[in-house]
Amino acid sequence: MSKTLTVLHVNLAKGFRGGERQTELLIRALSKHFKTKQLLACRENSPLRSRLEDVKGLTFVTANHQLSGHYSTPYVDVIHAHEAKAVHWAYLHKALKNTPYIITRRVDTPIKEKWFNKKTYCNASALVGISTIIANQIRNKQWGKVYQIPSTLAHLETNQKEGEAFRNTFPGKIIVGHVGALVDKHKGQKVLIEAASLLEESHPNLHIVFFGDGADKEELESLSKGNKNITWMGFKPKIGDYLPFFDLFAFPSRNEGLGSTLLDVMDAGVPIIASNVGGIPDIVIDNETGLLVAPNDSLALKNAIIRLSEDKELQATLVEGAKKQLENYTPQRMAERYLSLYKKIIARD
Repeated sequence: MSKTLTVLHVNLAKGFRGGERQTELLIRALSKHFKTKQLLACRENSPLRSRLEDVKGLTFVTANHQLSGHYSTPYVDVIHAHEAKAVHWAYLHKALKNTPYIITRRVDTPIKEKWFNKKTYCNASALVGISTIIANQIRNKQWGKVYQIPSTLAHLETNQKEGEAFRNTFPGKIIVGHVGALVDKHKGQKVLIEAASLLEESHPNLHIVFFGDGADKEELESLSKGNKNITWMGFKPKIGDYLPFFDLFAFPSRNEGLGSTLLDVMDAGVPIIASNVGGIPDIVIDNETGLLVAPNDSLALKNAIIRLSEDKELQATLVEGAKKQLENYTPQRMAERYLSLYKKIIARD
């Protein structure tokens, strides 16, 4: 190992979603709080490049696919693969240069029993699941040592004027917010639209506001065309401007690795209703840090929204409970856990 620990992060995603945000947050936290040298292998047009260009000492390696960038990569102590294509890249790099690597898995879909999956996972020095369900899924494969390191909140900044302008758009309304990629098979927006339809006549004071963009945008907006209690806000790069101005937050995901957005909502002091699915129960403890409802159940979601909107004491209890657990989900805490793991691997290898 070199004097200063050198970490190469690999993220070959084309866009910017939850996994890329967590990659960014880890790199920033390691740079701010610990003495490390960091590199990032990513695509030439990766959004991570512009988002991380201000990080002092960070070196970018161009890797437009799994086979590129290996020979231009200098010596590093350990590689951290942050998504599926990065896993293949890290495996190949170990074959070429014998560099140890770790894998962070962020999705709760079972790992397919493919020969190459087993090969890449078994050759990793450590496997990380971001939630209990993911860590257990990996353990069940018996492909190597598994650790659980959760995602982190982002400590989002808020532009008060922008938030107040948004709030004033809905005078007299209780705003039920939702933030997520508009991909229904994952985030379950259709369930929330159905709940909104059930609420429209009986509770006209409740207004559902969707933030995000994605493949199902047109279909979802068309589906809700007749709903007067739904507004589509589109994608906002600074979502922190809006979160504190929600009254409630609804998160009806059909599957979810952890749901790190929930941490930012908790940080904003907004009470949560979420699906009891995937890694969400790691964060949302029913009646303590939020309310859990059965997935794919619009009636249960509707009833939970009514219950929480009418119970100020419960809202305060959930917000207080959520704030207390956030110390386990800070960027510095995540960076500490990964740094400890890097050092353990290097000492062992």
